[in-house]
Amino acid sequence: MNDHRQSPGRPEFESAPGYAGDHGYNDHDGSTDEEPGYGYGHRADHDYDHYEAQGYEAQGYEAQGYAPHAYAPHAYAPRGYDSQGSYESREDGADYGYEPEYDEYEYDDARRRALPTAVGQVSRGEIRRMREAARRKRRGRVIGVLAGAVLLGGVGAAGIAVYDRMSGRDVADYAGPGGPEVVVQVHSGDTAEQIADEMAAKDVVKSEAAFYRAALHNDAMSSVQPGYYSIATQISGSDAVSALVSPNARVGALVISEGRQLHDTRDAQTGAVKKGIYTLIAEASCVGHAGAPTCITYDQLNQAGSGSDLSALGVPDWARKQVANVPDRDRQLEGLIAAGSWDFDPTLTPVQILNQLVSASAQNYESTGIKTAGTNVGLDPYQMLVVASLVEREALPADFAKVARVVVNRLAVDQPLQFDSTVNYALDTTEVATTDADRARVTPWNTYAMPGLPATPISSPSINALRAVENPAPGDYLYFVTIDKKGTTLFTRDYNEHLANIELAQKSGILDSGR
Repeated sequence: MNDHRQSPGRPEFESAPGYAGDHGYNDHDGSTDEEPGYGYGHRADHDYDHYEAQGYEAQGYEAQGYAPHAYAPHAYAPRGYDSQGSYESREDGADYGYEPEYDEYEYDDARRRALPTAVGQVSRGEIRRMREAARRKRRGRVIGVLAGAVLLGGVGAAGIAVYDRMSGRDVADYAGPGGPEVVVQVHSGDTAEQIADEMAAKDVVKSEAAFYRAALHNDAMSSVQPGYYSIATQISGSDAVSALVSPNARVGALVISEGRQLHDTRDAQTGAVKKGIYTLIAEASCVGHAGAPTCITYDQLNQAGSGSDLSALGVPDWARKQVANVPDRDRQLEGLIAAGSWDFDPTLTPVQILNQLVSASAQNYESTGIKTAGTNVGLDPYQMLVVASLVEREALPADFAKVARVVVNRLAVDQPLQFDSTVNYALDTTEVATTDADRARVTPWNTYAMPGLPATPISSPSINALRAVENPAPGDYLYFVTIDKKGTTLFTRDYNEHLANIELAQKSGILDSGR
């Protein structure tokens, strides 16, 4: 193969002092979803386990999970009602039921406010409402106690019996076997009662009470996460609760790893396909029975993503002008769906789903200051996103800020970036070691064939990569090269020193080609 990195003494190599800024290129496509590779020193394959292990949630992409219960269950034990469900004898004539002084249970109030309320957990406002109801009538107090208790893990058979006797609710229930599936949304902070309302509204259960009573039996309700769930209609409350807590019911749950691209790519050495974002969305969109699910297709998403109505697709105003001028409409949303964990409604149209994801991603990007931080480095917000995608594809997280500095320094002196990642972006089959023919091919992304930045981002960058571009490391670096498969990367301003570093990379085999 004619890889110029194998022949550093060639005239064209020597005459290109801007060469090899790309040598830190981490070909994330060198590993697959099914068979992770070494990623040339980066996290093995950018799947969720890897970036979670790297502290990914601290980067601003919380995995839609929520903190453990912020309140101890014993804090809501009703006065006058013992653990066996019997009423205590009281000589002072005080009412029985839930009547605690709230301040008794206040501990570390600042910590409690800092923690999100999990689905299946009692919020402070709900406790206040229960206290107000308790003052109005005794039956309301007892029901309020049980409503709080189920969200904290159950109240036992005796408590359920009291609920049945005193709630006065209609416990009308379906017998089954069930009808077509519908998608039910569980919102962040929803109580069991709110979920019961949604279940009844979608005709999953015959009455709210049927679901609510079944929820009292099932401690797993406290671990239900926000998201979308596909559940059969006209089933019993017990079956509805079981379906909700089943790991198979969740739909529209999507994990996008850092450096992921919109479209599928194939690794030149292994032939393995790296799934693109559109493929991942299509797989997460399936609803209905497992034997014959209804799914949105890759082609439908690609067609929707290439549409001319950028507002309908959720493209933010700070990116709209550049996106409108992207030379390949199929790639116009590249980088605009951020890495992270997302939930989308699979019953929506492809355009609406993309709108959900792009809009939410824009909010994540804007939280870093992308709309204004670029003034420090002479970049507009969309250019910041483009550079962040280069940083993500070229470096390990520890080197993000240095690679960002190389990009900024080269742009400042009008020196071509010459990143192999930009060459590979327009290729169907990719690897770290690009060929002379690859680099000579003129595309709107190939930074060997043109000065400046690629036409679009070349992947979905992490928040850490974006922050690195907002605050590049100090230094006068113009060159870098990753010299081994551990990801060791050397930076320099001196071209001759850079040539010596390239020889180290060649000896390690990291630049060997499969073509």
